[in-house]
Amino acid sequence: MKSYQLFISLSQDIKIQIGKKGLYQFPKGDYIYTGSAKKNMDTRLARHKSKNKIPHWHIDYLLANAETHIFKIHKSKSSECELNQSIEGVTLVPGFGSSDCKNNCSSHLKYITRSKLYKY
Repeated sequence: MKSYQLFISLSQDIKIQIGKKGLYQFPKGDYIYTGSAKKNMDTRLARHKSKNKIPHWHIDYLLANAETHIFKIHKSKSSECELNQSIEGVTLVPGFGSSDCKNNCSSHLKYITRSKLYKY
């Protein structure tokens, strides 16, 4: 496995400072975050599930919030960008989790309507 997707539920609208990117509004609803781990994927995923951590990646800022909940994890052999581009969704934070992206992904975090979520 080389990439993964976190299916995240946000129980209410929140504003979060995403490191140096700035302050962003996240509406209540569902999100899919696509990431990768060249090694130790299970360790990375355990870190994502933890609420008590020093933020390192963009996703850490969102996941540390009490209103967020990871309700599903999907591991894949596809590349991170290939997997991300297979998801239909809305980009709320340009460049979120994709600052090193070489495939012009607008973001690796997508806001998903509940009706589209059942596709995945």
